[in-house]
Amino acid sequence: MTTQGHGTPEPGVLRHEIALERYRYILQQIHAINENVYRFLALYQAIATALVGGALALFVGYRKWGIGSSAAQGGVIGLLTLTSVVAAFTVLLIVVGAFSWFDYRNEECDISEEFAGADFRERPRPGNLLRWYETYVILFIIVSMVTMWILAAVFVIPTMK
Repeated sequence: MTTQGHGTPEPGVLRHEIALERYRYILQQIHAINENVYRFLALYQAIATALVGGALALFVGYRKWGIGSSAAQGGVIGLLTLTSVVAAFTVLLIVVGAFSWFDYRNEECDISEEFAGADFRERPRPGNLLRWYETYVILFIIVSMVTMWILAAVFVIPTMK
């Protein structure tokens, strides 16, 4: 490292080192955001499975346990509502992560353009939405929630009389 006077790095060298550290940090954040999607999906699947399992157990055992049908119906609806809240929160976390990823990628491109040239890294495009796995994770969550509500409305709740 080239220094001036009292061991202080030259401004250009210091700027380059700071930009390099920021670039490493950005790449680390992008990696963490990508991993978080799988964590959020795993948490959603675990919590949703437990809550829906509880709703099904209530459906199967409410008579044996001496629970009234209207209370059992309310319990099933409550558990599905709680599952929907978990699903909505999971989707929110994934969407916020996608916005963060987009922002970090643009910052990565800014740094790489400055130090490696304009054609070094292509900027992300929202039009590539169909190529993002987050899109399909969100679709899975939405489809699973809609399916659960339809099955409950058509098969479970009407038979709890």
